[in-house]
Amino acid sequence: MVPLAILYRDEYLEYNFGQDHALQETRVKLAYELMRSYGLCDGPAERVIPEPVSEADILRVHERRYVEAVKELSVSPRADAYEFGLGPGDNPIFAGMYGSAALQAGGTKRACELVATGARARAYNLGGGFHHAMPGKASGFCIFNDIAIGLRHLFDKGLVERVLYIDIDAHHGDGVQWIFYEDPRVLTISFHEDGRFLFPGTGFPDEIGRGKGKGYAVNVPLPPYTRDASYIHALDEIVPPLARAYRPDLIFTQTGADATYLDPLAHLKLTSRTYEAFGTLIDALSRELCGSRWVASTGGGYDLAACARVWTLIAAAMAGVALPDPIDPAWREMCRRATGSAPTTVRDRQVPAGGERVADGVKEVVAAVKELVFPLHGL
Repeated sequence: MVPLAILYRDEYLEYNFGQDHALQETRVKLAYELMRSYGLCDGPAERVIPEPVSEADILRVHERRYVEAVKELSVSPRADAYEFGLGPGDNPIFAGMYGSAALQAGGTKRACELVATGARARAYNLGGGFHHAMPGKASGFCIFNDIAIGLRHLFDKGLVERVLYIDIDAHHGDGVQWIFYEDPRVLTISFHEDGRFLFPGTGFPDEIGRGKGKGYAVNVPLPPYTRDASYIHALDEIVPPLARAYRPDLIFTQTGADATYLDPLAHLKLTSRTYEAFGTLIDALSRELCGSRWVASTGGGYDLAACARVWTLIAAAMAGVALPDPIDPAWREMCRRATGSAPTTVRDRQVPAGGERVADGVKEVVAAVKELVFPLHGL
């Protein structure tokens, strides 16, 4: 087993765009309770209670004008502030939004600190993963970019020199990419649905970084309906060679669960098989390259029960434990009350057909990425 910190508090649910919004933070409560039901918090992992980041932490990444606007709107909400990406649609304004976003970022900052200082080998923030937020505006359900805030903190304190950031959300990790686009201290690798078909419409293979950061942005846009074998092929072909060439001090993963075949917003067709394969891969690479140092946040995911199952499997991989398949009946009842239905197993039983063949379109994307980026790393 590996000492794992799980960062969570019920106040995460106050990050609340409304009952009709796609993002429902009940999913992180369900995930935490599913982890508890498996005993992950009674030895293999330990819960850590996060605190909000300071304004100074937020200003490491975000523009003061934007931060001041979020603070003001938290106290005196109005219909819209579209100059800051806020208003009806993706990012509705709600009372207390500054504090709730700062708390989510606090979980990621604390997770980064715990691992970078050696207090824990690994840490999983069950909030955060808000990878779309830009320095001057909200985007894609994301108010503050907790990932960038956490990593900037580590760099400013001199705790790490190089971070490998791997994003498996169905949506391109655009905010993190652009914030570090000219910075070789972060190698960003994003696996996502092709931007021609899904928000935010970016993340193409030719986005490879700029200036000193050239070669340190890597994008793997996958065709709609990509399934397990194709996705795992892309992971295996892209991540290990780049990770070994880069030699990071720490690996950070954004583990959005919206690439599952159950998700209502995206068009990828992954099952629990891919997420377990991802966990196994990052476990091995972090042990080989950076003393097991692995930080994760959650991210997107709009089938609430699927989020809970995926994130519990990731937590098990981080802790180095194997989970039995049957789910505790008490958790199933909790899930049924929250969502109207409940799975019986943590792994998928029924899966989409056609998942065993590597699609030609995925092979073409992988070849394009290798041609553009690998030579810049001596590969």
